[in-house]
Amino acid sequence: MTGEHASTRTIESYARGGTDLVADEVWAVEAHLEVCRVCRDRLSAAVGAGVPAVAALVDTVWSGLEPRLAVTATMPRGRHRSARLSRWLTPTMVPWSAMVVGVVLLALLLDLAGTGSGEVSLVLLFAPVLPVLGVAACWSRGLDPAYELTASVPRAGLHLVLRRTASVLGVVVPALLVGGWVTGVMVAQWLLPCLALTAATLALGGAVGVTRAAVVLTAVWAAAVVAPTLATSRTVFALQTDALPVWGLVLTLAIGVVTARRGAYSVLVAHR
Repeated sequence: MTGEHASTRTIESYARGGTDLVADEVWAVEAHLEVCRVCRDRLSAAVGAGVPAVAALVDTVWSGLEPRLAVTATMPRGRHRSARLSRWLTPTMVPWSAMVVGVVLLALLLDLAGTGSGEVSLVLLFAPVLPVLGVAACWSRGLDPAYELTASVPRAGLHLVLRRTASVLGVVVPALLVGGWVTGVMVAQWLLPCLALTAATLALGGAVGVTRAAVVLTAVWAAAVVAPTLATSRTVFALQTDALPVWGLVLTLAIGVVTARRGAYSVLVAHR
């Protein structure tokens, strides 16, 4: 990209199929073309001059579609909103988010009833992994009916993964804030591990897939933290305030890995 428009080399390469462009460049070009009429006209000219077979195919398809589009009703405003909403969540995220909030409420009720795990709040015990479950649900082949379509386009990389992760945190964190406030748990004590595990899920997800990473980290948390805590009724180191610097380091490293490997999220296999 040069200045406000794509370079001639980039436009011509994209017109030929973009095989010599990296995924980030393809994503940037497509995002720019959506809002720049000048570059769309340049792309049209490049296709006509450099790839006449494609131009002929487009003209053939357009000649068949144009009469139908002329008599087709425009999309209702509500569907426009639904299309924008799909950038942030999938239909299956709604029940999953409700389930996660339900777990928070159940843990809160058990804490208030005094049936928790001794000196450890159940809200504190489960808070760090609840967003991880939501992240797994928001990018799962089995839970998103439009998964293949969404994951195969260039703009379905890290940008979309972060949007959906933010939507999960936007639901879970307020519920945990209420639960932590009622039970008297310090915010940093659950929020930092929560963010660290979520970032670690994305970091590991760039290599093995977001869903698999979430399953692995949840299993590790259950074995290393939940099981010992329930067995001994004592606060393990991971839940103590002394562990906060460690969680901060994990969060920083995970963000660094996600940033360094941001191109990995543009590959379909990275989301499995």
